[in-house]
Amino acid sequence: MNNFTLVIPVYNEEDNIVNLYSEIKNSLGENLLYNIVFVNDGSTDNSRTVLEALKKDPRVTSFENKKNLGQSYSIHKGIINSNNDTIITIDGDGQNDPSDIIRLLNLYNSNDNIKLVGGIRVNRKDTIIKKISSFIANKVRNFFLKDNCADTGCALKVFSKEVFIGFEFFDGLHRFLPSLFIGAGHKCKYVNVNHRYRVAGYSKYGVGNRLFRGISDMIKVKKMIKKL
Repeated sequence: MNNFTLVIPVYNEEDNIVNLYSEIKNSLGENLLYNIVFVNDGSTDNSRTVLEALKKDPRVTSFENKKNLGQSYSIHKGIINSNNDTIITIDGDGQNDPSDIIRLLNLYNSNDNIKLVGGIRVNRKDTIIKKISSFIANKVRNFFLKDNCADTGCALKVFSKEVFIGFEFFDGLHRFLPSLFIGAGHKCKYVNVNHRYRVAGYSKYGVGNRLFRGISDMIKVKKMIKKL
């Protein structure tokens, strides 16, 4: 299995970081070669202090945004600063289950033509409003961009850095990776993954920035794909 980097954006997740880190370590074991890049997205709580303590582990690196710049920016920053081509993204809130990582990795490594493996959250542990808005957004996006992905918003993904850095950055990029990978002629696979209740903190993303802004983003992505 190739070396890989986990990129984890964090925004006011001081009570979730250590548990997520421990779960990742336990799920991956001691024999795999990987590192973890946290990107602190202008947190106003004690996330920075928690991350500094985790850097006692030589596999852990963290970067700081001076202000809150968003999930796409943070993910992009983490990937640009990674040393491996195989990238894994996972949310910092603990709702993604690290025990699913190995299954996605194994599928990603099973075929050189697969450049992205995305998680599909089943039995989502979210509010009804969030689930409905995501369902509608996924249906509209899939109709418009034909990426055949039922849950592009799931943060748990494995993909190629080399392909990713070829895409023009925009705020919202992380939600359109399957569309862009397929648009660039690469093969994508999707895997059902576990989803968990948020233990601490609160969601930073609402209906407006998930659904309504997505319409203009879809138009932008459509234009980007035509240039690929």
